[in-house]
Amino acid sequence: MSSPQVLESLAADAIALGESAPRAVLGIAGSPGAGKSTLARALLDVIAQRRGPGWVAHVPMDGFHLADVQLRRLGWSDRKGAPETFDAAGYASLLERLRQDIDGDVYAPGFERDLEQPLAAAVVVPPSSRLVITEGNYLLLDRPPWRRARRAMDQVWFVVADERTRIERLLARHVEFGKRPDAAHAWVTDVDERNAELVSSTAGAADRVVVNGARGWAFSA
Repeated sequence: MSSPQVLESLAADAIALGESAPRAVLGIAGSPGAGKSTLARALLDVIAQRRGPGWVAHVPMDGFHLADVQLRRLGWSDRKGAPETFDAAGYASLLERLRQDIDGDVYAPGFERDLEQPLAAAVVVPPSSRLVITEGNYLLLDRPPWRRARRAMDQVWFVVADERTRIERLLARHVEFGKRPDAAHAWVTDVDERNAELVSSTAGAADRVVVNGARGWAFSA
């Protein structure tokens, strides 16, 4: 099956999920740089074409990063992106609310990449949204309160990619958003890869594994 056909199939399954309940939540997990956001954006585009604007919404986990002021207070500035550097309980609460509060706008935090900071109420989920796509590293992590967040998702798909390509993407991203190449390499080696090992260990709990390969999207063998 070609990459466009795989994407169309994934979009059809996501739509079916949204049609199975008043509002469903689909999670997309994977290691840093694997392509979670890329898959989410591709699905959003295809689903919006099929069901119209507003039928699907996007709420990334990145909005629940602790702000730098809190990381400094806690002494965690050197491990930004680790599980404890997110407001996981707040994320779980929002996912629960999204499932229950379907009659009005629900606001969610976003993440400003240029500032590398969360941004309050940057995302809105309107009542018309039957499906919410959320993505992040730790959606399948078997720790409280991440388990609570997982219970609020109908399905979680896991994205995998070639390790060399994934790391190259990470390095390029860090440089794009202001790190020097040597600092980007150190951060990927010391922080991102430690997190990636933890995330990779959760793949077995996913409802589906999607490969982000050199020829595009594919189903895991």
